[in-house]
Amino acid sequence: MLEKNIKELHEDLSQNKITSDELVKSSIKACHDIQEKTNAFVTIIDEAKGEKVTDELVSGIPYGIKDIFSTKDILSTGSSNTLKDYVPFFDATCVANLKKKGAVGVAKTVLDELGMGGTGTTGHTGVVHNPWDLNRMTAGSSAGSAASVACGVYPFALGSDTGDSIRKPAAYCGIVGYKPTYGMISRYGMFQFASSLDTVGVLTRCVEDAAIVTDAMKGKDEKDMTSWDSSDIHLYDSLDKKVKGKKLFYIKEVCDIENYDNPNDELKSHLENFKEKIKLCEKLGMSVEGVSIDKTLLNALPSVYVVISCAEATSNMSNLTGIVFGPRGEGDNPMEMIKDHRTKGFSPLIKRRFVIGSYVLQSENQERYFINAKRVRRLIVDKMNELFTKYDVMIAPVGTGPAKLLKDDKNTLSKDTTVLEELLQIGNYGGYPSITIPNGFVNKLPVGMNITGKVKDDINVLNIAYALESEMEYKNQIAKEVK
Repeated sequence: MLEKNIKELHEDLSQNKITSDELVKSSIKACHDIQEKTNAFVTIIDEAKGEKVTDELVSGIPYGIKDIFSTKDILSTGSSNTLKDYVPFFDATCVANLKKKGAVGVAKTVLDELGMGGTGTTGHTGVVHNPWDLNRMTAGSSAGSAASVACGVYPFALGSDTGDSIRKPAAYCGIVGYKPTYGMISRYGMFQFASSLDTVGVLTRCVEDAAIVTDAMKGKDEKDMTSWDSSDIHLYDSLDKKVKGKKLFYIKEVCDIENYDNPNDELKSHLENFKEKIKLCEKLGMSVEGVSIDKTLLNALPSVYVVISCAEATSNMSNLTGIVFGPRGEGDNPMEMIKDHRTKGFSPLIKRRFVIGSYVLQSENQERYFINAKRVRRLIVDKMNELFTKYDVMIAPVGTGPAKLLKDDKNTLSKDTTVLEELLQIGNYGGYPSITIPNGFVNKLPVGMNITGKVKDDINVLNIAYALESEMEYKNQIAKEVK
């Protein structure tokens, strides 16, 4: 039952084939069943109850909430020891909007600490395991959301995306990950990481569900000045698979195998798989062209992300002192207490990021690092906007292949594959809508492809993804390892 999509579940609920309460209880049980193997959850909300079924498609349906979102009277940790006992008194706007429409949150999912990580290994409750192969990572930071949706314990879960934190975990777990246009969904009540990059999104097992859930969450919010009025955009109703004549492009420097020195077999298979989907695009009446972008600009992608995200994180998280909330640090004065709180509370990765952020924000370093990073970001966005005047969307393979092993010393990226691994950051630099869909398998593990489009052109992005998904065999797939 839980492996069905939202429309199917709504139909069953409407026809009284199952009650919302029964569905919620089944979902809670399924969460407990996978927890020992995947470690996907910080909190399973055992007391959750069913809701009245209405015309709203999400009504009565259980879902997961990344633990970066504030949930009233429910533990909200950001997967950090600094917030391990924090229970908010309000819901994040996206959660509140889903609640108004009758959706039922049944679990808070594990993330990389405070959203700052791409492996799913740094949450304070431990490593999240990929349900297709428990020895592999899920990517992050929306690790628990991706793993749990892939296991089929509910049809969707909330995520946040600052660099690729929804879209890469979706690829590694064989599901759909959608990051809407920046500001389409309010960020109020989401623990801030990097405010100019952070985007609320969703992980599902089909494109239709991504559209349905986003429709239910989106809208202007007076509590988030970056949100905007999308009331004239109807994502689900606009899905029609009519893509003939659409113009797509891919970046040659990262998608053509001849640009890599000694590529491994996984990368070869992954890029061959991607090129096969270009033929599928053409079969559907779309045109696809390879374009070149200055390699110097592409090579700057990861560094720009590190500088800007770490700087913004250092500012945003300066309130994590242990004085107002969180475990109180020890010391004879406030400064000693704050130092103790942060030393004990943050993981080594987070500490490194705060050091970087503090360094690039120092007055003597700002021009060389922070201001320059913003200039390069503008060059990247300008180049993308130029391309979007000619093309509808960019398509790309996600990463260099399937999920990496958790205990593999060879997981470190080679110099010539770094850009491909970090390419999805472009979607955050420009606030572009961007969706990852399953794209087959490499070595029996799922891989994904990504579609990124113009700002506020979410309908086009989703519809192209919807058309491609309908021609492939990976819609609504469930991970096999944990079964």
